[in-house]
Amino acid sequence: MKHFIYIILITIAWQTAHSQQLQQLSFNEYLGYVKKYHPVVRQANLQISGAQAGLMAARGAFDPKIEVDYDKKEFKGTEYYSLLNSSFKIPTWYGIELKAAFDNSEGIYVNPQNTTPNRGLTSLGISIPLAQGLLINNRMADLRKAKVQLQLSEAERKLQVTHAIYEASIAYFNWKRAYSEVQLYDTYLKFASDRYSGIRKLIEAGDKPAIDSVEAGITVKNRRLTLTEAQLKLAKARLDLSNFLWLDDVPLELSQDVVPEDVIEAGITQALGIDPALEVTDSLDGHPKVLALQGKVDILDIDRRYKANLLLPRVDLSYNYLSEPSYIDNYRLEDYKIGFNFSFPLFLRKERGALKLAKIKVQDGMLDLDLARLEIKNKLIAQRTEIASLADQRKIADELVNDYTSMLQSEERLFSFGESSIFLINARENNVVSAKLSQIALQNRFLGSNAELFRILGEPGN
Repeated sequence: MKHFIYIILITIAWQTAHSQQLQQLSFNEYLGYVKKYHPVVRQANLQISGAQAGLMAARGAFDPKIEVDYDKKEFKGTEYYSLLNSSFKIPTWYGIELKAAFDNSEGIYVNPQNTTPNRGLTSLGISIPLAQGLLINNRMADLRKAKVQLQLSEAERKLQVTHAIYEASIAYFNWKRAYSEVQLYDTYLKFASDRYSGIRKLIEAGDKPAIDSVEAGITVKNRRLTLTEAQLKLAKARLDLSNFLWLDDVPLELSQDVVPEDVIEAGITQALGIDPALEVTDSLDGHPKVLALQGKVDILDIDRRYKANLLLPRVDLSYNYLSEPSYIDNYRLEDYKIGFNFSFPLFLRKERGALKLAKIKVQDGMLDLDLARLEIKNKLIAQRTEIASLADQRKIADELVNDYTSMLQSEERLFSFGESSIFLINARENNVVSAKLSQIALQNRFLGSNAELFRILGEPGN
């Protein structure tokens, strides 16, 4: 309900302030709203937060840990056992684990190997993997992957934001095109209506045949029909644009009093942060898509290295110095507990198969990366070529509009001298309208081509 009232207040304020004139929504201002408030852009920013949470979780595998186990049994006045096992573990980077412990076991039925002095038994030890798990293990691999994932998420965020801005730009350009077409059809509908009124007066005066009013009336009806269709197209374009207009969490509906910017070609490159004249480099190492694919390859390579480490035998060595609490200051090196664990699969079929699959995934990722580099480079070259070509086509279209307009003006002068007909004027005017429609379409293609270049570059800016 609050959001609904908020929208009503904005609409009333906007309409009150601009009831006497139309308000322009510049392309740069429009992009500012999209970059700051659009849900897709905000969702893309959540990827970074998710990656940071994943990195925190991976670092949690190296957090110190306190463990306490206590079991006690009494039955018919007899203490069967009272077992206390407590420890403080510190995992380190290279699979080495430090451990401090305190054990106290009492009771009649305590296992002799678990028997401790009356005050308990303290221990301080270290556990070292000598082969498998020393240079890389599961928690090390997870942490490295999480760090790479953070960089990958930033690249994917840029791609997602870039695509959202691209879609929003296309919506704005289509809105501008639809508005320009409505303005064009409305202008020439007025021309046709004025001409129709003038022809009727000439017919009434006996200076023109009655058939000329039919010809002029057909033109008015055609103009009105095309204007109605253009207005429908404009209404749809306005609603499409409204999909990208948000203020905080409130969607905004574009008012009919708001119109697009008159001339945006000059500032399009600055608004999108692109340079069509910039040379295309071969490396493209900083491109978000290349960074994203490189990040995926790096994650696969970490997994490959971990799988390769599993081919080594598992050899774990542990040493724990033992002492009673009262003797902690008197070191007796002969009091200790050591452990040695060894395991090794004879055929390693599971490990060798997993490693082979990991290598295949890395090779597949590298092929995707090489292909992406080539595709991006060729797309950039093609897009810059298209922009240059459209700029030349627009110049020709402008010349055609001027030429057709001159022909129309000449035909109107002949008509005023009685040396032309309404049919020829309509034909000349139709040519002008068609040329201006082509001019508007080329403008739309030119703006869309710049937006496509922005999408290919993948740099949304701030």
